[in-house]
Amino acid sequence: MLQNNLNLCPECGNTNLISDSTRGELICNVCGLVLSQNLIDSGPEWRAFSSEEANKKARVGAPTTLTIHDKGLSTMIGWKNKDAFGKSISPKMKAEVYRLRKWHVRTRTNKSIDRNLAYAMNELDRFSSQLNLSKALKESAAHIYRKMAHKNLIRGRSIEAMLIASIYLSCRLNNIPKTLDDFIEFALVDKKKIARCYRLILIELKINIQVSSPINFIPRFCAELKLSGRTQNRAAELLKLAKKYHITDGKAPTGLAGAALYVAAIQEGERRTQKEISLAAGVTEATIRNRYKELVNHMRYESIDRV
Repeated sequence: MLQNNLNLCPECGNTNLISDSTRGELICNVCGLVLSQNLIDSGPEWRAFSSEEANKKARVGAPTTLTIHDKGLSTMIGWKNKDAFGKSISPKMKAEVYRLRKWHVRTRTNKSIDRNLAYAMNELDRFSSQLNLSKALKESAAHIYRKMAHKNLIRGRSIEAMLIASIYLSCRLNNIPKTLDDFIEFALVDKKKIARCYRLILIELKINIQVSSPINFIPRFCAELKLSGRTQNRAAELLKLAKKYHITDGKAPTGLAGAALYVAAIQEGERRTQKEISLAAGVTEATIRNRYKELVNHMRYESIDRV
């Protein structure tokens, strides 16, 4: 493949040069002088005869990611202590490589923000595996945490609390049915600190978050209580009617979802006790009873009255 080049021919002063990639030569198109030989071909070593074949053979490096403190762009010196042929290196060389490896690790996190991000991203991996978070949610949480770190708002606050607050906000923005209580089991900080950091992030990033819809929690609670799709659909219908009559205003979404499931399960013949539903929803039995009474008193359906 021939390509134009803007270099200058030293023989005739012509700028019309061509690069012959098949021979690896740079040639003047006027006088025929070979300016350079054995050029390095930066293209692939394979051939493809269709776009589908080219996509299969294409190889690239790992993509950049916000879940690594340096975005995955740095290098790493391996720990195998072997040369290119797989043989063990000499003790003298081993000591030299150990010294290089040590300083390489130090230079990667020589700034306080890098050390902070390195620790936080390791904790993010731990929380993601324990809570089964998706890759997109991890990226979103890491993006939020990085914004706070660059605003220098992590200093003087718990890294873990700020990280959990970032994950929780990411879940809220993506309509993932998670509550702060879901994080307490795996955290070493209390709920008040996490809530304080969460409010700080909302203020600093100027995010207006909407109240979670109780309907988002219905599939999760149904899966935990092993309820059928009919019960799930019925509970969603009850919550839509409750919203129409403004029963949901100012109420916790988990309590409303639990009460709607309690009613729907009775109507569909899959009765669950208030204790079972309160454990799944993470609220008290009194909350389930109060929300249930409000649904009954305001809506007054024949199927509910029979309950």
